[in-house]
Amino acid sequence: MDTPVIYLNNAATSWPKPPEVIEAVNESFRQPFNESGRSTSQLPTDYLNTTREAVAGFFRVQDPDHIIFTANATDSLNTLIHGFAMKTPESFHVLMTDLDHNSVIRPLRTLEQAGRCSVSMVPSSGSHINPESMESAIRKDTRLVVMAHGSNVLGSVQDITGIGRYLQERNIFFMVDGAQTAGLVPVDLRTAPVDAFVFTGHKYLFGFPGTGGFFIRDPTRISPSRQGGTGTFSKSPFQPMDLPEKFETGTPNYPGIISLGAGIRYLEKTGAMAIERKMRDLTAVFMNAFADDENIIVYNKNPGLPVISLNIRDLPNEDAGFILREMYGVICRTGLHCAPLIHDRINGGVGSLRLSPSYLNTHEECVTAAEAVRDVADRVHCS
Repeated sequence: MDTPVIYLNNAATSWPKPPEVIEAVNESFRQPFNESGRSTSQLPTDYLNTTREAVAGFFRVQDPDHIIFTANATDSLNTLIHGFAMKTPESFHVLMTDLDHNSVIRPLRTLEQAGRCSVSMVPSSGSHINPESMESAIRKDTRLVVMAHGSNVLGSVQDITGIGRYLQERNIFFMVDGAQTAGLVPVDLRTAPVDAFVFTGHKYLFGFPGTGGFFIRDPTRISPSRQGGTGTFSKSPFQPMDLPEKFETGTPNYPGIISLGAGIRYLEKTGAMAIERKMRDLTAVFMNAFADDENIIVYNKNPGLPVISLNIRDLPNEDAGFILREMYGVICRTGLHCAPLIHDRINGGVGSLRLSPSYLNTHEECVTAAEAVRDVADRVHCS
């Protein structure tokens, strides 16, 4: 394809990665990786703990050992949800929302099918979860609430502080899926009333795929769902209960973890205010371009994240995405985005075309992409 690529699928996986991230990974391959209990542990760079400290600093976590590395947000959510169920002997009630990803929906429904819990879904109002709706759905046996901090369909950011305080007062475990907000929305886990916060490395933290993790405030409330080698306490036939070994087992993804640390350093060097300002400006390019076009349906006209979900009237979103890629070089996302419940509400489950820029996109790229969407809409309705 001769047309230059305009990549707008960053809500799935960010691309390109900053040059500093790629260079950090390349540099790491020039020496052995530092491993606990190995002679390499005497090497000058302990990438694992250096990145753990970087992640802890980024999220304002006082003890870096409360940052657990996993393969991605899905892996984190499975570890936490199933680990919570293992720790809770009696059947319990769980709340989720219609904004949640299948990484939340499927583990919970699997536990429900096995008779371990009952699950209720709290509907959003517009693009947000109303705290009063959450409060009214709580039952005497509610032990767990899992919800997305940011919607990957509507780009809305939820009030985890208000909801979390209410849950904290009732000793209900609050698990927040920060896959869409980590790197875009500042989160201070010293004060945020959440029990666990999940992040992924390959989106707006600019790490490589296969990276992610979670913060756990009180690790005694979650059982480890996997066991294996940790390089420590090797005589014991049981998984260590110390952090982070309680939840980390086997050889870690060293190159990925190095990329995550480098991505965080890039974000800190760039600055949260600069990132927020540019993302707001790039999102506005699309909102302004589509505002007066009656053939383009935008599902949230005021997103808090750079996520623009739309459909072109009379054109299936899969076809629109194919045309944009083949004719204009615009790479976006189509379909249900693994979030079927919110699509059921906003458009009867037909899915949407999603545009999601990152800090590394340019203003000119977004203008060109917006013009391409309008051009496709015009062609459909002029034919």
